Amino acid sequence: MPGYSDRDRDRGRDRDRDRDRGYGGGPPRFGGNRGGGGGGGGKFGNPGDRLRKKHWNLDELPKFEKNFYQQHPDVARRSPQEVEQFRRTRTITVKGRECPNPITKFHEASFPSYVMDVINKQNWTEPTPIQAQGWPLALSGQDMVGIAQTGSGKTLSYLLPAIVHINHQPFLERGDGPICLVLAPTRELAQQVQQVAAEYGRASRLKSTCIYGGAPKGPQIRDLERGVEICIATPGRLIDFLEAGKTNLRRCTYLVLDEADRMLDMGFEPQIRKIVDQIRPDRQTLMWSATWPKEVRQLAEDFLKEYVQINIGALQLSANHNILQIVDVCNDGEKENKLIRLLEEIMSEKENKTIIFVETKRRCDDLTRRMRRDGWPAMGIHGDKSQQERDWVLNEFKFGKAPILIATDVASRGLGHHVETCQRETLSREHWVWK
Repeated sequence: MPGYSDRDRDRGRDRDRDRDRGYGGGPPRFGGNRGGGGGGGGKFGNPGDRLRKKHWNLDELPKFEKNFYQQHPDVARRSPQEVEQFRRTRTITVKGRECPNPITKFHEASFPSYVMDVINKQNWTEPTPIQAQGWPLALSGQDMVGIAQTGSGKTLSYLLPAIVHINHQPFLERGDGPICLVLAPTRELAQQVQQVAAEYGRASRLKSTCIYGGAPKGPQIRDLERGVEICIATPGRLIDFLEAGKTNLRRCTYLVLDEADRMLDMGFEPQIRKIVDQIRPDRQTLMWSATWPKEVRQLAEDFLKEYVQINIGALQLSANHNILQIVDVCNDGEKENKLIRLLEEIMSEKENKTIIFVETKRRCDDLTRRMRRDGWPAMGIHGDKSQQERDWVLNEFKFGKAPILIATDVASRGLGHHVETCQRETLSREHWVWK
């Protein structure tokens, strides 16, 4: 079983040096012409209509390695009873053959130093359940489905193995597309994943970019043309670039579908299928979802081969039990005073970032104006704001310059980081939920 050689520790320096010489040394192994499977996006027709389905001959494709897992001796020594006890106490359910034993400590994953050095700086105590079982599986090169709630640590569950995977592949040549592709349903989630990819990929000089609609295409195209190993994209914008020949997926050997259920809910299935048709079939594929409906199951059957399914908790969508939820039912006349009293209490604390969700864009603007007039450091965000304005508001909130964020549901996903408190200020009783 392949492991990590000594030169892997210096891979980052070698990669940087080879890039300075022009995208790596040696002749192109994956071809040199840029292609996207189409002759440019049209104004009419369905997204992806100009993309031709690839007909792959595996005998003609360059071989690549995807099994890098080196089982730690402590993991190998654990009895089946110990493994079962660990999974049961953490509500881990595994379906499929040849699933590796879970790890219990970070060093047991046998990550190379360029990954472990970043992990050690975080002062974490132990892997989350999805990481404990997901890392050995992803590092072994197997296809997998992960069913886990938002906030379970799934982003690192697929990004850290992706970084290891990339560092064992040939360097990108000029005109090559990404080695790792992460498809995400929303720009907020895509940006969040890209921030993590940039932080953890920096140690080995990996480049990443975020491709999504609602933002200028120019900077995104320049990133792709310069060469990125990791691309996080929403399906629509990626389809545009593939049709226009701005990038290609011939080098992609590590595919992630993040929040697959959400992408299907948003109607992205045709675009996803068009994109996957552009990727070699012997790739490694990881699918992540909060729920497991029949539509997601069918997608897994179509895209994954002999996959292992990891489930954390119940298959039905439920609230995250690690979060304390308080519901206060009151009439409209009481809400304003209760909100002010609660904010006074929260703002007296050191960690005081708060999100207030409202039903409508008009309510968002009205409440933001009133609170700012009364001296509260509040800002609002909703779907009518430009992407530039939304990014600026989120950045002000993230760094604490405006610790109160008033938002419609457009901002309900991808805001889990850097948030201590979340309220729902709404008009009817049935909408009193904790996001």
